Amino acid sequence: MTYESAGDLAAYWSRHLPPDVEWVVVDNASRDGSAELAESLGARVVRQPRNAGFGAANNVGLAAARGRYVAFVNPDVAVDPGSLDALAREIDRERGLVAPQLLHDDGTVQPNGRGFPTLSAKVLNRLRPTGGSRYRIVAEPGEAVYVCWAIGAAVASRREWFVELGAWDERFFVYYEDSDQGMRAWSDGMTVRLVGDVRWVHGWARATTGLRIRPWWHELRSMAAFYTRYPALVVDGRHLRHRYPAVDAAAGRAVADRTAGVDHVE
Repeated sequence: MTYESAGDLAAYWSRHLPPDVEWVVVDNASRDGSAELAESLGARVVRQPRNAGFGAANNVGLAAARGRYVAFVNPDVAVDPGSLDALAREIDRERGLVAPQLLHDDGTVQPNGRGFPTLSAKVLNRLRPTGGSRYRIVAEPGEAVYVCWAIGAAVASRREWFVELGAWDERFFVYYEDSDQGMRAWSDGMTVRLVGDVRWVHGWARATTGLRIRPWWHELRSMAAFYTRYPALVVDGRHLRHRYPAVDAAAGRAVADRTAGVDHVE
């Protein structure tokens, strides 16, 4: 999905994808030439008449996609074409969602896996983004880590599994739709995994780090919608383990050991 994303596309999507990989860009009525630039880089562009939001645009892209595997990737993510086969193999291991391990522009690891999205965890993560290892999760090379949810910058699965899940909830214009997607996946018997052998660069620049009013309005609106749907997550307590047992089995502790070929819980 693009919205006023020409700069990110120019910086992160200059690589040529393999000929058997379809790149679909849903443009939410950008005025900066994002759609035209994406076409020049080889994308099939679906132009939207208005900005309908992140989830709605992703669902349009899913409907337009023709491949067996689908990855939702932000315009500020650099896809490594050489890792796509490894990503597909990990997707085929079990029914669920898979995210690559994201890296910052300088090559340092970006914790794009997440634990329980409790209100306290969300607030502390914004105030102290370098802490909270139980909440901020990474996958080392050679391992796939089960997480409660993965940030929506890059999430992949089989097309049919996204359809079964309902993909993205369009009631979230932007923010919290990825937390909701992960919770719904676990509730539906799927898993959510972060893969350490697939590593893509993500030039993350969150709009709500500044004082712009509109992004904060979207964030607070989505926050209210999310915690209305999951009221147990407003309180950070042990009761969550009983209410969400499948999600609790994630939280960065369940690790798929690819070397030994068995799954175990640490």
